[in-house]
Order: sequence, then C-alpha cells, then structure tokens
Amino acid sequence: MAQSTKNEVKQLINGIKASDGDGVQLTRLIGNAELMQLDPFLLFDAFGSDQPQDYIGGFPPHPHRGFETVTYMLAGKMRHQDSVGNSGVITKDGVQWMTAGKGIIHSEMPEQEQGLLAGFQLWVNLPAKDKMTAPKYQEHSEDNIPQETREFSTVKVIAGVTKQGTTGIIDNKTTAPLYWDIKLNKQQNFSDVIPSTHNGFIYVINGELIVGEQQTKVAKGQIATLTTGKMFTVNATQDSRFLLIAGKPLNEPVERAGPFVMNTRKEIEQAFADYQHGVLA
Repeated sequence: MAQSTKNEVKQLINGIKASDGDGVQLTRLIGNAELMQLDPFLLFDAFGSDQPQDYIGGFPPHPHRGFETVTYMLAGKMRHQDSVGNSGVITKDGVQWMTAGKGIIHSEMPEQEQGLLAGFQLWVNLPAKDKMTAPKYQEHSEDNIPQETREFSTVKVIAGVTKQGTTGIIDNKTTAPLYWDIKLNKQQNFSDVIPSTHNGFIYVINGELIVGEQQTKVAKGQIATLTTGKMFTVNATQDSRFLLIAGKPLNEPVERAGPFVMNTRKEIEQAFADYQHGVLA
C-alpha cells in the first residue's frame, strides 16, 4: 500500500483530569501516561471553568529552567510576575511565550474572581546549547497576532508560516514551531502544510473534525498526534475551532523533575541546588 501523502492521526488522546498550581483544575493532554512527550513538546494542558474555586488559586511563584512555557488565553485574564522584574496581564486571545533559559521564578494568577477563565499552557523544550540562556518574553495581545481569512476559515498565526505566507508573531528559529488557532465552518475543508521535519498535533476546542484520507474523527477536548505527510487536511462536521501545533524535534536526552528540564541528572540536581540557594535567576 502506498504511503499517504497526507498527515494522518497517529494517536488519539483524551487526557487526564489533574490539578496544578494552587488547585487549578485542568486536563493534561501531553505529559501523562498516555503521552509523556512529543519532542520538542513536554507538556500540554487545557484549563477552563466558570467556577472560581477551580482556578482562583492560580499558579503562585514557582521556578523554571531549561525550556519555554507558552500560555494562550481563550477567556479571562492572567497576571504574571517574575523574579527579574517583568509583569503584565495576558488577556483573551493573547499569548505569552516565555523562555525560562537558565532560570526564572514567576507566578500566573487570575486577574478576576468571577466568570470564565480558559486557556492552554504548552511546554517547549530547549536544546542543550540554549538551556542556560538569559530568560526572555514574547508577549502579544490579540490585536498583534496576524489573522488570515480564507473562504471558509480563519487562521490566527501565533507562530509559523501558512502556505499563503502569513507569518506568526513569535520568533523561534530553534524548533521552528507552528501554533495556529483555526476556525472552520461546518462541512468545509481546511488544508495547509506541516513541515515533514516536524512533530505535530491538533486539539479540538469546539466541534468535530475528520482528519486525512483515513477519515479519523477527532472530538471536542481530544488531541490527535499526526504522522508526517505532505499536506494536512481536515473537514469539519460542525462549526469547529481547533489548535494546530507542530515543532522540530531536538532529538536530545531529556531529564525532567518538576519545574526543571535538562539533559542530565547532574544538571537537574544543580538546578535544585541553585533554587535552594537563591541563585536560580
């Protein structure tokens, strides 16, 4: 049988219910027993609730070293502050791409006490050569994120380049990520190109999608990891919204422990020692 030229579904994942930070309720879709990682992605969480007790505790000050965190908000506001003097508010449809590098201590706290708070956090690994770089942020509101309008779909291009040439706002040459937020009308198709060098997945925010020539259904709240191919094609059985995320794998050893991701156990032990002695950032 000839190999498909389209990206097909490799694995369907429902995720597991979890709690992180100070009791924030979420669904962990990457970073669990079903899928520990999808190089270069280490973790992918979806959170969303209109019950304040599910999110009000937020994520009090905590350290990171050796990777990047990507926070994308669908609803509500999240205030962040860190140990090197940065602060701000991530608002609806805004994104923060933080490179923790050699180390940072930061907090992410809901800037509201009522209403819907919803969004995602993605962890992207850094290569060994960049793990001890200075921390930095790329943070943008919805107004700054390029949006491409097609006949039956719209594409918010946070990172990467579409086949029509729309280029995302995030600069990341190491893993050359794609991070697209796509709205697709009922009974219509969407197609674009994911580089064959990349690992990719989709997450269905609303609706239902049919993926590739194998016609695999992906329902709301599921992620589907993808095979490599020359063309990514989906059809929406109803009005749908989904994320398409992909990145170039690093193919390096991964040692992770809590908030630290390095290449060796010795480096992890050093990260904990630095944190305990107050020299992380």
